[in-house]
Amino acid sequence: MPTLRLLLLIAWLVAGLPAIAADAASTATRNVQVLAQRFTLPGLGRERTLRLYLPPSYGRNNTRYPVVYMHDGQNLFDAATAYAGEWGVDETLNEMAQHRGFEAIVVGIDNGGERRMTELNPYDHPRFGAGEGAAYLQFLVSVVKPYIDSHYRSLPDREHTAVMGSSMGGVISHAAILRYPQVFGLAGVLSPAYWTAPGLFDEARAQPLPADARVYLSMGELEGQQALTDVSRMQALMASQSAAVTLHRVPGAEHNEAAWRAEFKTVLKWLFKLPAHAAK
Repeated sequence: MPTLRLLLLIAWLVAGLPAIAADAASTATRNVQVLAQRFTLPGLGRERTLRLYLPPSYGRNNTRYPVVYMHDGQNLFDAATAYAGEWGVDETLNEMAQHRGFEAIVVGIDNGGERRMTELNPYDHPRFGAGEGAAYLQFLVSVVKPYIDSHYRSLPDREHTAVMGSSMGGVISHAAILRYPQVFGLAGVLSPAYWTAPGLFDEARAQPLPADARVYLSMGELEGQQALTDVSRMQALMASQSAAVTLHRVPGAEHNEAAWRAEFKTVLKWLFKLPAHAAK
């Protein structure tokens, strides 16, 4: 990765936190809520906010829904809390519900601000410090998911439970499905910053996923040669094992929310094996 591009990427990784514009208007749809309860990360003594998207039909039936757990919750639904634009998760899923008949719950976990680089890294890094990703994943599995499963109509089995994120969120999503394959059957790993966690390659080699697991990798073609090389290497490694894995090298895409917003629907369609045609 060229030096300038690396410096810019580090700046995004560290500062890709909620730098909120004071005059930004909320863009979250009505089926997004910020939970009033704060959730404590065991072992780290920090609290975190959860942002919840419920499907349009949630209040009209007793249906249970698949769940997608996502990181950097501030960036998912609302321009007023996002850094450099939002993913439009709520708008995309509302459109998919209307035109494809696909609905899911999304749980967004806010990032830890200046702690983001360590909380979302399962490994120590000489520049950023001791990785706290193991504790973060334990929080996700032992605190967040049980709360969602007990308070909302989720489909709690691994076949209907996805984890997804970008950059450092991609790194921790990949670690999540490797370390908790009994919890997560699906993972969306967008623009993963594998250079911050090279140990994931050895972990993926030593820990083949179950045959029914599905992992979607993507990288923008303008994200740098090293990033493209790393994600291609990971795809080849995983393809030699039993789980389903795909890699999308996105033409013209850079390392930003606009690229991930454009990719989000494609990731969902592949992970959940949605038919090519509209459901209705």
